[in-house]
Amino acid sequence: MCGIAGTYRWPDGKAVTDRLTDTLAHRGPDGAGRYGHPVGDGDVQLGHRRLSIIDLSETGAQPMVSGGLALTYNGELYNAPELRAELASAGVRFRGTSDTEVLLEAWRRWGTDCLPRLRGMFAFGIFDERSGELVLARDQLGIKPLFLLRRGGGLVFASELKALAAGTGGKLEVDHAALVASLLYYWVPDSRCAFREAEKLPPGSWMRFRPDGRVEHGRYWNLKDVATEGRERARSGEQPDLAAIVEESTKRHLMSDVPVATFLSGGLDSSYLTAIAARHQPGISAYTIGFRAEDAKFEAMPDDLRYARQVAQRFGVDLHEIEIAPNVLDLLPQMTYSLDEPIGDPAAINTYLICQAAREAGVKVMLSGMGADELFAGYRKHLANLIALRYQRVPRPLRRGLSAAVDRLPVATSRRGLRSVRFAKRFLSFADLPEETAFRRSYTMYDQQELLALLNPDLAPAVDDVLTEHADIYEDNELDDFVNRMCLGDARMFLPGLNLAYTDRSSMAASTEVRVPYVDVEVVKAAFAFPGDRKIVGRQGKAVLKEAATSILPREIVYRPKGLFSAPLRAWMSRDLAPLVREVINDGELVRSGFLRRDALQRLAAADAAGQSDYSKHLWHVLTLEYWYRDATSGSDKSTRSTA
Repeated sequence: MCGIAGTYRWPDGKAVTDRLTDTLAHRGPDGAGRYGHPVGDGDVQLGHRRLSIIDLSETGAQPMVSGGLALTYNGELYNAPELRAELASAGVRFRGTSDTEVLLEAWRRWGTDCLPRLRGMFAFGIFDERSGELVLARDQLGIKPLFLLRRGGGLVFASELKALAAGTGGKLEVDHAALVASLLYYWVPDSRCAFREAEKLPPGSWMRFRPDGRVEHGRYWNLKDVATEGRERARSGEQPDLAAIVEESTKRHLMSDVPVATFLSGGLDSSYLTAIAARHQPGISAYTIGFRAEDAKFEAMPDDLRYARQVAQRFGVDLHEIEIAPNVLDLLPQMTYSLDEPIGDPAAINTYLICQAAREAGVKVMLSGMGADELFAGYRKHLANLIALRYQRVPRPLRRGLSAAVDRLPVATSRRGLRSVRFAKRFLSFADLPEETAFRRSYTMYDQQELLALLNPDLAPAVDDVLTEHADIYEDNELDDFVNRMCLGDARMFLPGLNLAYTDRSSMAASTEVRVPYVDVEVVKAAFAFPGDRKIVGRQGKAVLKEAATSILPREIVYRPKGLFSAPLRAWMSRDLAPLVREVINDGELVRSGFLRRDALQRLAAADAAGQSDYSKHLWHVLTLEYWYRDATSGSDKSTRSTA
């Protein structure tokens, strides 16, 4: 994994590309390179920062130039050996062993037709010296990022948004509609960008830029079509061998010329991958995370560490335990900068600290269980939405009485959080709503009226646009299965917009590559070939994945209560962050600019402090948004800021 950047027919492209590439130094501390070539009355410039994983020699250096093609590439191709063999049999002679060279030669032979044949995670730019055309492409599921900005026929692109900001002199304008979306979700959806001119290349797509200014768009892979094909497979009675598919994907994701380790939370997803990895690489290292005892108690968090130790002992894994007792006031602005856009999930801190510890121990590559919950219906929201359908059959007067009673209950005492009350309040906030609205409300921060009350009234149209966009994406399918409709919505929005985004940015801030074996095209195809009643059975989510995992894991791990890869936000809010919350609410830039309303924020903070409602996640995201907004509107060039 690396950092890529470049310009096409852009004024002063060489200097701009150098600034872009310098900003991405944390993504590739092992090497840097740049390539330039004239295009009409301008030029193309490609930049690269290298994190050496496959072929550590100079034959893997980038930008890679060969036979009139120049490539800057970020990612890993897990089917590179097969593609290499096919190309070699057709007469291609390879200089090295990198997957970069395989990609370049695959493009030479098949052009855009090579894209659906690639199995891995990638974003790249490839330039043809003969035609003067530049093509950008991104992997099927949006694992790797690619930001771009177009002006007057020119183009700037990079792996991170902060590079675009630095390359254009820090003068990009904030898109307030994207910030509205961020408040709703606690991340910026992949369809939007926090800066007005910038955009994200959609997953499974490519763009071709021509010397005459024409731009061509193409889509080579569509998750909606994969889900539809999966439904037909399920109807025909075809049952994929999920255990074999997950094992094969995990084995491929272990390919590396440097040490590989795993995340191990003690939950099903990471435990399953770690057990498979230990089978193929005995003695593999794993990293797990814990919290201060008083924080975990206040948050009523499960004892994930006990399960992680059990898995490590059973499979001979070298377990490294990291306790999070961080200086949150230092980490918050640092993570906000690293994440590029306002992302309010504190799991980003966990990811960064784990990757930092692994990097200090000489590990460059980590395997993560990311994606299993989205694809196999493992989140509480999936089960809760099914239960809501039954709840709606309860007589309305009883529902009103229950809601009133739960509303009066506190979510915390002075010493301990009441997790079951938090869950009950969350459930009742969406249980009476129609399907799409209920699903959105089950994982977003506010309902429509709450969001409107928080914002400048002039932003009401943006609220409507954001809600309409969610409905359009959720309803754009041909599935007759509620569970798989939820999984498809998650895989199209929640997974690339939040989880893959913070995983990429947090890990790369620590110069570490994270691979996600569940977010693999073959695993995804298999996931949608199972009907919803195989994914949620009784009160068990991810049932079909659990069945597969029993072939290697003990039942105590497979069927344990769901763990959390999060942080003790309520504890932090009540102690470490309380002064900062007061400062931001009373005199923050978001309030002073008029974007957020002080009175609404004060009501949130008061209700949270009183223990009547749990707004810790809401307030944490307000803090992340505040720090991001300060940087974005300061007008200064922050390209040299350290993220170490």
